Amino acid sequence: MQKTVRRKRRSGIWPYLLLAPAMIIMLSVVVVPIINAVGMSFQNYNLVKPNKMGWIGLGNYQKLLTNDPQFWKSLWRTVVWVFFGVGGQFLFGFMLALLLNKEFKGRGVIRAVSLIPWVTPGVLIALMWSWMFDGNYGVINDILLKLGIISDKIAFLAKKDSAMPSVIITIIWQGIPFFALMILAGLQGIPADLYEAAAIDGATGWQKLYYVTIPSLRNTIFVTTMLRVIWVANSVDVIFNMTGGGPAYATQTLSVYVYNKASALDMGYASAMALMLMLVLLLVAIPYLRANFRDQEG
Repeated sequence: MQKTVRRKRRSGIWPYLLLAPAMIIMLSVVVVPIINAVGMSFQNYNLVKPNKMGWIGLGNYQKLLTNDPQFWKSLWRTVVWVFFGVGGQFLFGFMLALLLNKEFKGRGVIRAVSLIPWVTPGVLIALMWSWMFDGNYGVINDILLKLGIISDKIAFLAKKDSAMPSVIITIIWQGIPFFALMILAGLQGIPADLYEAAAIDGATGWQKLYYVTIPSLRNTIFVTTMLRVIWVANSVDVIFNMTGGGPAYATQTLSVYVYNKASALDMGYASAMALMLMLVLLLVAIPYLRANFRDQEG
């Protein structure tokens, strides 16, 4: 009897031992840095002025909410960046998924090639598109000149009006394969009987898309979009390597603003902004988490 109890106790410990390495890593790279950021956000933690470091309570939060117009402008740019960036990724990713779901010669090759933007590092993507948008020797200017769309070269990344659209185009190109891959997986899970029944009822291609395809992909679209909203809002590499947040802060999103402040060694203020961004994204993530738990309960 005692041996049986001991075996049960040992077998009950094993799951925790197997999870321990992953939990230690999560604590080290996620939980501990968040706790440190919370602590620094209540301090004047500026490494440039170590003699003035100290506890200031809600001073950083009061400053960014009432005395820092760049915070609100950066927050609005983040909304624009995410709305158009994720919206474009979804639109073109959906169309690519519909294309890749059809039978045609060379489909496997195209599926593999279409993943290139997704697997390419963000820094490399930023450098590649910076060259393409360059005002002196960029390929985009060359194409537009040859087509007669423009009469003179445009410094896309050096102008306030064109810098944000340029980086949005870049992030759209990067994220299209993610949406395409996820939606394609959802498309292949839709029973063919639904399309056959719709065809018998005389449904057109657009009606099949609206009444069969989109409703069947509702959960996939929702979860995929929520994930991309969070990832794009947090992304720094593309904007920072293309414009650094300029010109004249025209492309400075909140995550880039946090990075710039941290690079200037104002860690307390950067931590406060990072936590504000985390709260905003948490509000976005709540519907995703609720839907996830609802699916698990169902």
